[in-house]
Amino acid sequence: MEGNLNQMLLMWGIVIFFSVFLKKLSVRMGLPMLLAFLFLGIVFGSDGVFKIPFENYSLAENICSFGLIFIMFSGGFGTSWKEAKHISKEAMVLSTLGVVLTAVAVGLFCMLAFNLSFSWGLLLGSVIGSTDAASVFSILRSRKLNLKDRTASLLEFESGSNDPMSYMMTLISMLMIQGDLSFGQMLGMLFAQVFWGLSVGFVVALLTQYLMRKVDVSGDGFDFVFVLGSAVTAYSLSSVLGGNGYLSVYLTGIILGNGKIKEKKEMVSFFDGLTGLMQLVIFFLLGLLSKPSELPHVAFQGLIIFFFLTFIARPLSVFLLMRFFPSSKNRNFLISFAGLRGAASIVFAILAVESLGSGDFLFHLVFFIVILSILFQGSFLPKMAGRLDMIDDQSDVMKTFTDYTEQKPVQFIEFIIPEGHHWAGQLIKDIITPPDTPIILVERNGEKELPRGDTKIQVGDRVVIGSAKSTMASDLDIVELEVDRDSVYANKTIAEIPRDEMARVLLIERGKEIVIPKGNTTIAVGDILVIYRLNE
Repeated sequence: MEGNLNQMLLMWGIVIFFSVFLKKLSVRMGLPMLLAFLFLGIVFGSDGVFKIPFENYSLAENICSFGLIFIMFSGGFGTSWKEAKHISKEAMVLSTLGVVLTAVAVGLFCMLAFNLSFSWGLLLGSVIGSTDAASVFSILRSRKLNLKDRTASLLEFESGSNDPMSYMMTLISMLMIQGDLSFGQMLGMLFAQVFWGLSVGFVVALLTQYLMRKVDVSGDGFDFVFVLGSAVTAYSLSSVLGGNGYLSVYLTGIILGNGKIKEKKEMVSFFDGLTGLMQLVIFFLLGLLSKPSELPHVAFQGLIIFFFLTFIARPLSVFLLMRFFPSSKNRNFLISFAGLRGAASIVFAILAVESLGSGDFLFHLVFFIVILSILFQGSFLPKMAGRLDMIDDQSDVMKTFTDYTEQKPVQFIEFIIPEGHHWAGQLIKDIITPPDTPIILVERNGEKELPRGDTKIQVGDRVVIGSAKSTMASDLDIVELEVDRDSVYANKTIAEIPRDEMARVLLIERGKEIVIPKGNTTIAVGDILVIYRLNE
């Protein structure tokens, strides 16, 4: 047992190591990194180099569904509502009606082209009906793809919110195949999925915010764990009640990500890293589960369905629905082309295979379509944006994420008011400070105050001053010098050290203490002198 565990851990360590390497390589080659994860899984799989047999669809479904929770939560948590609210109506229409229209169009096409029943065609259309948020986010961020007319926000919001509808359509089509669904039952199921999905997501998010305000969970990363727990709770509670867990977790992510919580920027980075890990696990498992020897058997149907989906079904739904909104033809073409398929489609295919016991043909067909989508659309999306004249050099795509902070040329200086300081006992309005350097914070006995003009400075106060941050002067250099026993500075005061008209001691680092030197300050062995020197 221990030997098997160690072998498994060794395998995952190797996989993670090579994934990082392949990610760098894929960026250089301009290919989506998800292909690298898939490739690794295939190499380790039964048809690959290492010949690891893996056909457990149930285990794969559970692991991948678990990973999707955090991918969808991260998608909501990282989306800036400030930017997304301007295109929220368009995005919601595309992520709901757009998925339905795409699924129905693919279903009808498969019925006519391959003589499938409509329910089976609808199942395939539902599985590949949603666009992949992780792929879209990755491309927009890594390529710094600044798009006109808030198109980046639209693509992010749509791709992050359309998986729940795809999931519902997949469930409905499976029940249709099994013959267990009447029209009334379908409406009841849709109502329960949406009602509990929205209700649970909203309540869990507000409860999490309330508890984080009332209970101090910061420190040692427990606030990150707490938010992580809210994502799991939102998904599982909604699912238990018959709701759409993916809808709940996405809504919880949006509310928390756009709320006032501590260390939000660090949390976005944390969930980005977690999403990357989940993508690695999901795509590696999907590659491991696949059999490349089966792909030639689905290649013909896969190519035809991919071209119909990419160049007919998706554009048809986009152009039809975007008629109700102000949107240019080029923008609609770009939105249509940006409909990448990804992890959710393959996970929903695994769900269908496991539930219907239909063999692995559906899985490999969807697997093939997803590879084509990531390879073709993912690689050419930036070029397509340029060809359609949709690049906006004046905007910043990073503003569409909640961890965006505009860089301001400001710095802060703090110090403690000592005995005899000429500010002690004075009102702030009477204190003369250098130009553009206001006193912005006073801390006294652990109590912080945003000061006013009539605030009196006292001995022992911690005072914080704000100032404009200037660029580094080109005629000055800063160097560090550690004082040893043989140094000419050792055990001498600042006034006694050899004079150098071109240099001055700016500060002294003494252990963890920072000393601003005066003439009578003694330099000790072990001190680190920070010296600024005038260039000749």
